[in-house]
Order: sequence, then C-alpha cells, then structure tokens
Amino acid sequence: MMRSTTRAGRIAITALGIAAVGAMLAGCGAGTPGESADGGGGSGDVTTIQFWHRTFTPAENEWYADIVKKFNAAQKDIKVVDTEVPADAWDQKMKAAQAAGKAPDVYTHAGSIQDAVNAGQLHELNGIVSDDALKQILPAAESISKVGDTYYAYPLLQEAQAVLFWNTDMLDAAGVDSSAGPATWSDLFDACAKIQPTLQSGQYCISPAGDAATFAWSTVGQQYNFNGHLALKDDWTAPDIDTDGYRQLMANYKELWDKGYMPKQALDSYVGGKDFGEKKVAFKVSGSWMMSEIGSDYKEMLTKTGVGAFPSADDAEGDTTSTLGNFKWVVDAKSKNAEAAGKFLEWSIAGDPANVVPFFVNTQFTKVPVRQSVQDAVAADAAAADAPWSTVVTNEIAPDAIPEPTYPWDVSLAVGTAMESVMKGASTPDAAIKTAEDAIKKVIQQQDLPSKAPKN
Repeated sequence: MMRSTTRAGRIAITALGIAAVGAMLAGCGAGTPGESADGGGGSGDVTTIQFWHRTFTPAENEWYADIVKKFNAAQKDIKVVDTEVPADAWDQKMKAAQAAGKAPDVYTHAGSIQDAVNAGQLHELNGIVSDDALKQILPAAESISKVGDTYYAYPLLQEAQAVLFWNTDMLDAAGVDSSAGPATWSDLFDACAKIQPTLQSGQYCISPAGDAATFAWSTVGQQYNFNGHLALKDDWTAPDIDTDGYRQLMANYKELWDKGYMPKQALDSYVGGKDFGEKKVAFKVSGSWMMSEIGSDYKEMLTKTGVGAFPSADDAEGDTTSTLGNFKWVVDAKSKNAEAAGKFLEWSIAGDPANVVPFFVNTQFTKVPVRQSVQDAVAADAAAADAPWSTVVTNEIAPDAIPEPTYPWDVSLAVGTAMESVMKGASTPDAAIKTAEDAIKKVIQQQDLPSKAPKN
C-alpha cells in the first residue's frame, strides 16, 4: 500500500507562492554577528589564517564569503583569508597542499574523518574549541565529529543522501496516488507500471543512481534497509555482502533497468535536479539538497513536487533507506595558528545561531542543523512555514537515517561495482558478490582493517 500522508510527509506544496520562494532565496542574509571572536580587545600583531572551502551552490558560496567578512569585522586580532576551490579540483589541490606541508589552517571536509585522523592530518578540537560548543553537537552527528572521545571536526550540516521526489501531475495523470510516495519497492514497481504507458518519448518513471561510484555512497542506507547491516562485519574482519538482502537489492535495480523504468543513459547526475525540473522523470532519487535547485531553477515545479523517504524493502531488516551526508570544518594538524583557527571555527558555526541561520534559510531548508539551538532558530524563521519539505527531511527522514560508513571508500566501491554489473546484466548476483568479496578481502588485508575497526 502507499505510504500515508503523515508517514510520507506529503508536500504537494500547493500553498507555496513564487513570491515567497523569491524571499527565501534572497532573504535572511544579514544575521546579527555574535560577540568578538577573542572576547574583545587585543592590540598585538594580527594573526592570519587560511580558510578553504569547496564551491557549492550560489547561496552557500555567498554565505561562506559573508561569514568570513563578518568574523574579520567582529574583531581585530585574527584575519581570515577565504579561498573558494572548485569542487572538481578540490582533491588534487588539497593533496598537493598537504604533501607540501601548506594545507590551509581551516577547511571543509566531507565524509568520514577516520582516514584523515589515522593519517595525522587533523588537529584535535578539544582545547581550541570550547567544551560548551563541542557538547552542543547532537548525538546523531557525533560519529562524524570525533574518534573515541576526541573531537576532530565540527559539522555545519547533515543531509539525507537518498530522498524520493515525485511530480504530482505525472502521478495524477497515471492514476497513481500523489498524496504520498511509494512505501515499498513493490509499491514503486506498481506505480511505474501505471506511469510508463502515460509517458512521452524521452520520459521515464524514475531516475535513481545508475553507476558504480554513485551506488557506492548513495545506497548505503538501502543496503542497511535490506540487510540490517552493511558490507563489512562490525569488527572489520570480513565482508558481509553474501546475503539474500544484497541479492534482492541488486535484483530490484535490475528490474528498473530491464523494464525501462529508468533511463539507460543518465539524464542528469544523481546530485542534480535538471531531469526532474524538466519533467523527464516522474520520480527522482537524490539528496535533500535537490530541493534547493528546484526552488532556484524550476520554481514552477515547487507546487508540483512531493518529497518523502525512499521506498523500503518489502521485508525490511533496517528502519532507514538513507544515510546522512555531511560537511564539517576541520583544523589542519600542522597549522601554526591552531588557537586562532579554533576561534574562527567556533565563532562562525559553533557560536551564535544567528550566524548560521541564513545558511539554512537561503538553501531552502534542505539541510539539517547539528545543534538544537540552530534547529530551533531555523524552524522559527518566518520562511520556514513556506518550506514544508523541511519538516519531512528533518523530522521524518533524518531521525532514522544512519551515518555514512567509516570504513574505506574501496569497500563501498566494491559494493557499487557489484550493483551496477548486476543491474546492467554484465554479471550474475553470485558472480558479482564473489568479485566484491575478493575486493573487500584485499582491502581488509592491505589496510589491516581489524586494527582500525570502531571499538564501540
């Protein structure tokens, strides 16, 4: 059966006017700065620190530039130099800087911090960020912030990485209930069977992940949903992918592929929303951030978009179908100005909630704050009433979502490769699983994973 209105967080968004959207996109950029970063005063030499962040969406980039300006204006002892690095050049530029011992003092970090901590790349935040600020990080974000009892990162946000969006007009035209998303994979197949005959050339029922690398990170929640565990034993001593759950998950994607419910050539990237915005798909699977693109580039779709959790396995073993991605701020282990870096980090994202509220408002409430005070302040913003998807993401998807895995990327990629090969008919499930097992065993041995496994 289809998920109920309450369960799915039905948001046909019929009350959302274009004027309100414009206000959300352009407004709430001021935010009263907090107190001086150094507590006031200070007449010594100015300490200059370097801050690097990736190129994000325009609204995010504007916030990053603005928060640096506000910090520099709020005190006179520390000067932050802001550098925006193109996302496709980030890895190469950061690795080169780290190799040369010239990494920025503070920078943004995505994914697990475990490898960076093992490599000695991150400075402890304990001691350079106040205990009060560290304690404000909600439990759901602690696993991405610390190793053991030591904090190495301060999260700015978390994002649901697998969310289902649907075009209510296209579902209505096919006689499919658009007041809620499909609760299970069986419901999804039933909906696609009804939708497919109503589509024009170049349109499809759904645009999900479709390649090994994207499967590797975007389906982690689904893997847990089908199995109650991920691809590695909890003690990291052996793979745990040879299960009926993994076989069924692969078979489901193969059915989407074989029946033509999904395009054979991607119409847009998983992280993008162009295919959905141009009405080429009835369902789109992406992260919660996609709503930001719809609001900025396809405003007419806001009143025709439903948002809910990705469908669950018919006999689910785990409660979630999504992980929570994240972007955190970290301090480089070799920074010569770690205390100044800690003051900048704390003032900007761990201090006055007013400093970060504009970030969440201007990205259209598609991201989840990691501090309760910030969640409350964002929810109280006047524009929140015009963004009902915020409640869906924050209250219905994020609470059950699991953190991204902390094991090496190569483990996830082995799973993603298996999923793509089965989906496209290049391999049987048994053969794909055997290949993945061999690849994971190699990673376990080469990187001595049992010695690095989480102790709790």
